Amino acid sequence: MITLGMGPLSLVLLLVEIRNVLDLLRTRRFMLSEFSQTASLLQVSYTSWFLDAFNYAIATNMDVLNLSIGGPDYLDLPFVEKVWEITANNIIMVSAIGNDGPLYGTLNNPADQSDVIGVGGIDYDDHIASFSSRGMSTWEIPHGYGRVKPDVVAYGRDIMGSKISTGCKSLSGTSVASPVVAGIVCLLVSVIPEARRKDLLNPASMKQALVEGSAKLSGPNMYEQGAGRVDLLQSYEILKSYNPRASIFPSILDYSDCPYSWPFCRQPLYAGAMPVIFNTTILNGMGVIGYIESPPTWHPANEEGNLLSIHFKYPDVIWPWTGYLALHMQIKEEGAQFAGEIEGNVTVKVYSPPAPGESGPRRTTCSLQLKLKVIPTPPRAKRVLWDQFHSIKYPPGYIPKDSLDVRNDILDWHGDHLHTNFHIMFNMLRDAGYYIETLGSPLTCFDALQYGTLLMVDLEDEYFPEEIEKLKYDVVNTKLGLVVFAEWYNVDTMVKMRFFDDNTRSWWTPITGGANIPALNNLLASFGIAFGDKILNGDFSIDGEQSRYASGTNIARFPAGGFLHSFPLLDSSESGATQNLLQTGSSKEDPAVLGLLEIGDGRIGVYGDSNCLDSSHMVTNCYWLLKKMLDFTSSNIKDPVLFSKFSKRDSPIVTDENLLPSRRTDVNFSTYSSVIGKELICQSDSRFEVWGTKGYNLHVRGRNRRLPGYRGIDLGQGLNNTVENTRPTRWKSAKDQGELSSSRSKYLGGLFNRDEIDMSFLVATRWIVPAGVAASGVLVLLSIWRIRQRRRRRRRASGSNRSA
Repeated sequence: MITLGMGPLSLVLLLVEIRNVLDLLRTRRFMLSEFSQTASLLQVSYTSWFLDAFNYAIATNMDVLNLSIGGPDYLDLPFVEKVWEITANNIIMVSAIGNDGPLYGTLNNPADQSDVIGVGGIDYDDHIASFSSRGMSTWEIPHGYGRVKPDVVAYGRDIMGSKISTGCKSLSGTSVASPVVAGIVCLLVSVIPEARRKDLLNPASMKQALVEGSAKLSGPNMYEQGAGRVDLLQSYEILKSYNPRASIFPSILDYSDCPYSWPFCRQPLYAGAMPVIFNTTILNGMGVIGYIESPPTWHPANEEGNLLSIHFKYPDVIWPWTGYLALHMQIKEEGAQFAGEIEGNVTVKVYSPPAPGESGPRRTTCSLQLKLKVIPTPPRAKRVLWDQFHSIKYPPGYIPKDSLDVRNDILDWHGDHLHTNFHIMFNMLRDAGYYIETLGSPLTCFDALQYGTLLMVDLEDEYFPEEIEKLKYDVVNTKLGLVVFAEWYNVDTMVKMRFFDDNTRSWWTPITGGANIPALNNLLASFGIAFGDKILNGDFSIDGEQSRYASGTNIARFPAGGFLHSFPLLDSSESGATQNLLQTGSSKEDPAVLGLLEIGDGRIGVYGDSNCLDSSHMVTNCYWLLKKMLDFTSSNIKDPVLFSKFSKRDSPIVTDENLLPSRRTDVNFSTYSSVIGKELICQSDSRFEVWGTKGYNLHVRGRNRRLPGYRGIDLGQGLNNTVENTRPTRWKSAKDQGELSSSRSKYLGGLFNRDEIDMSFLVATRWIVPAGVAASGVLVLLSIWRIRQRRRRRRRASGSNRSA
């Protein structure tokens, strides 16, 4: 933290002051870095430590606070709410975005919060530093889409500073880039006359000056660089004439601006697709609290713009200083053959209460420019649907990593999204001519006739009975292809992964394996396919393509007539380790891991490992295998090696039911599930015509379901649902939440480049699971509307044989 209290400076004095403040920053920053390294060796820090420090910052009326720490737990409510309190008290917080790059979906909290200035790192050649964490934010998954983060980037590699003792040292990391931006913020604070400083400067206005003044770098996309490299002088020019206003960040989405607008610029819009969601941040420099005055409006620049349909999601209250505006974009059916560009802008009116001495509210009309590329609807065989709904991530639950060989990252926290840790796979599929859409709602919420293949990778959740029935029908009768990439699941191994977390003073145990194999087996049972509980590792080759099987599972059931591939892999599960010692030579049957099957009108491909698609801890990729499987399931193109006569099964593989993996009976899975104890409903990520319904051809309201081993608990919408356009619940102070008894592992040393210091193991951080989540006002109104609709249908249907 550095607070400056200087008047306006001339440009020359400003440049001199930059050097002075950076010298001061070097001294204080690297004093902090020494403490950070010591803390990282201790492997522990507590939420209460940070809450005490934050309370001190509020009590002493600080202006700027730098926080070069972070962690993946954005559901640590005492910590998150105290950060809100910090910024609501007009303290500008700058925080390091994290050192988990070049992986995507690795933003650290609190830098991923919209009211905090999140800083990424670059080198002196203006390249994104390899260690700098990438976006998008993952709070909004599965029903929404992440926000753009970091906000800005600054130099963070090989920065010289003072040692605590004597001399200098070089350090790298976003923890170095963050205080550089904090120093810039302090200089910008100093250019505003002290009498007007508190009226003009706040977390939103400072972020506006930084992002609007930044220099966009050529090469990195928006989820790598945010607005670009900070530019002190440009931000200074903006603040010189600043008047309180609201704005939208990013302020433009341009499909012709590639790669900056990745992933949007990689795949044009077309009619019949799932909504494309673009989630922007509203920065409200007019006041700590603001409101959307009227619904946003789409203003097309030409007649073709009327082919675009946009549904908006936004909060009723913008607090503190920031909010969001999410665009759900679809091309209307009459645009199925249209090819070209659609341009226009979206406007939204924001207002805040008047400041002292003002007679009326402050108002701003914010604008977001759109320049979109549209193509005719691709053929069905080229369209792939990605299942996001059945993925569960950390936080809130202990979802273990997919590769058990990785020792420094025990949690699955990168989002498992097409545009986070599967972004390389997304690019590969686009290069291969496939169009990939995302489904964040149940399987009843898509029209199977529109897609060649449903792609299900590394899924942890359960399935509604209606989903299982619909998928069976879709595959057998509508020629829908199905590709499944599973993961390990072994109860004995999960039990051994249990550990006591000193921070939360509680035992942590995985709620599932790398994937939820019992649930997948239920889904695939009607096709005669099931996975086992082996944990397989090893290298193998198919047609000259080398592959690494990393903690994958085996195929335990498979029907006759299909094509099955087995390889000599090592079983590292608890039971398998003993068998590996006892079985040798011909007595040991190679486990099956790849299966291809034609059933009815459809085609299915299953594989027991997803690490070869996941860029998080990939050793070798299997994109070539995925492409061959999609060619088969979507277009019935059969690779001669995969479909050789030697791999065809004349008899089925059969495994007794009691030998298949079973669900754990000692965890409350419903706490983390979007299925168990929840209602089947299509959310706003699905096609507009099925929003708020149970899906295609389903008109009966759902029920809570109970499965063996899981206690059915109805938690309303649950923690995995993102309900947008709702009035937020009443804010509670961290003290009300029991701040001093809460603990959290904040990785003080973790935001320095792991090449420079020893990186600590990623240990579980505190998760907060409320006893229940209140239903939002919008959902309540929607439920009332549905009840009334059902009553109307019953009255119309009375006396007839139809059922509503």
